[in-house]
Amino acid sequence: MMEETISKNFIEQIIDKDIAEGKCAKVVTRFPPEPNGYLHIGHAKSILLNYGLAKKYNGKFNLRFDDTNPTKEKTEFVHSILEDVEWLGADYGDEYFYASDYFDQMYEYAVKLIKKGKAYVCDLTPEEIREYRGTLTEPGKNSPYRERSVEENLSLFEAMKNGEFPDGSKVLRAKIDMASGNINMRDPIIYRIARMHHHNTGDKWCIYPMYDFAHPIEDALEGVTHSICTLEFEDHRPLYDWVVQECEFENPPKQIEFAKLYLTNVITGKRYIKKLVEEGIVDGWDDPRLVSLSALKRRGFTPSAIKTFMEQVGVSKSQSSVDYAMLEHFLRDDLKMTRPRMYAVTDPIKLIITNYPEDQVEYLTVTNNMENPDMGTRQMPFSRELYIERDDFMIEPPKKYFRLYPGNEVRLMNAYFVKCHDYKTDEAGNVIEVYCTYDPETKSGSGFTGRKVKGTIHWVSAAQAVEAEVRLYENIVDEEKGVYNEDGSLNLNPNSLTVLPRCYVEPALKDAKPLDSFQFVRNGYFNVDSKDSTEDHLVFNRIVSLKSSYKPKK
Repeated sequence: MMEETISKNFIEQIIDKDIAEGKCAKVVTRFPPEPNGYLHIGHAKSILLNYGLAKKYNGKFNLRFDDTNPTKEKTEFVHSILEDVEWLGADYGDEYFYASDYFDQMYEYAVKLIKKGKAYVCDLTPEEIREYRGTLTEPGKNSPYRERSVEENLSLFEAMKNGEFPDGSKVLRAKIDMASGNINMRDPIIYRIARMHHHNTGDKWCIYPMYDFAHPIEDALEGVTHSICTLEFEDHRPLYDWVVQECEFENPPKQIEFAKLYLTNVITGKRYIKKLVEEGIVDGWDDPRLVSLSALKRRGFTPSAIKTFMEQVGVSKSQSSVDYAMLEHFLRDDLKMTRPRMYAVTDPIKLIITNYPEDQVEYLTVTNNMENPDMGTRQMPFSRELYIERDDFMIEPPKKYFRLYPGNEVRLMNAYFVKCHDYKTDEAGNVIEVYCTYDPETKSGSGFTGRKVKGTIHWVSAAQAVEAEVRLYENIVDEEKGVYNEDGSLNLNPNSLTVLPRCYVEPALKDAKPLDSFQFVRNGYFNVDSKDSTEDHLVFNRIVSLKSSYKPKK
């Protein structure tokens, strides 16, 4: 019997090798967001990758807020990140961490570097530091303050900590190599003076560590074995390794880079989203047209669909773009077997069955999901007056139009055959009522075989229907023209949101709760908006349409 071949990505191969060589007893990964905004679909790849690896190797997954830059960080973002990580199902255990929890240790490690002659206080201005750094083709030159004594550097660094110098007047730099071919290694800044109130440490500090110095120390202090990050940090890896080596960590973490997730025709840049929010083009970071995780959750995306999508995209070292339609494909796949198929009329006209008893209401048995019988059935009211979709009736239909028109007969889904004999229009010529007769012998499930009809339309009983608002979404950018204009501005789609204020849904939806999701027969998948929907005013967002343009590979 042949053994099953299990394909592993390059990160798993590295971890397997490290375990085999005894370099790590227990795999520890982490997701380290900076709390300066809302997470988006790209972050989901990192969250699920790091959590998935920890789970696969029976290890540990840490959630840590890299809060070393208090100018942009807010408690609001901390809370939103916690919600997003938990929503995706990434279990970070009983606690989460802050980089700021380690500020005292980071300070001591900076002192250690100074004592080893590996760091110095520099008085150059930011402009002078850039000038001294050199270029990609020319080496940098040493700062005139590079050879300060250990004693002087220790004294100046302590004075920096004690607030004795103005903001920006001095920095602490690592002493590495100003002629390095990697600009990141040309004596990078590791501490700066900045009197900023910190969301976690308050006003305790007026100096803050730089990310490239803080991050490897945080990983090492938490016992992270594999620090998995995106490709833009590849050039920073020598500095990462230098920090953990010079700080003399016994079991330093290993940085591994992978390619970011790029989706076609979406906006992930915080600067652009912030502009959309501030200008009122969207109603917040959770607007369903965005791809922030809070927006996807509000729109009705499921964690399981996102996880399946990420598994199919895979992990690689090469940058590429993924069609947004692929994400929608896996979402449809997830929803179609798990969501009840409900009746909703989004552009209603009234259908009156003239030979049906005026006061009669009967309840018809409707299957909740034809593809999943385990979801059972429900009872739907049927009466003389119904609502149907406007485009299910035409006065003068084209060829191969099989729905309702004068003289034609169709089936009302799960009900009866009806035949149109008249209609009524308003002053503008718009149809407002359609008149039909029904055949009581043709009830669904009765076994009627007398004749066939080619068209089937859905409906809701007018007297029992619940009025609702329905919101239809398209991509917020114009897919034909691309995300950005030549001047760098966003190429917005004017039809990204269509609001249908007067729709009718079947009465079973009256008690639907925020984020409950359903298939609306023939119209797509919808959920109850978590922000604007109330008991007295139901609001449904279209999650995704029924049809997909994506063709999965076989």
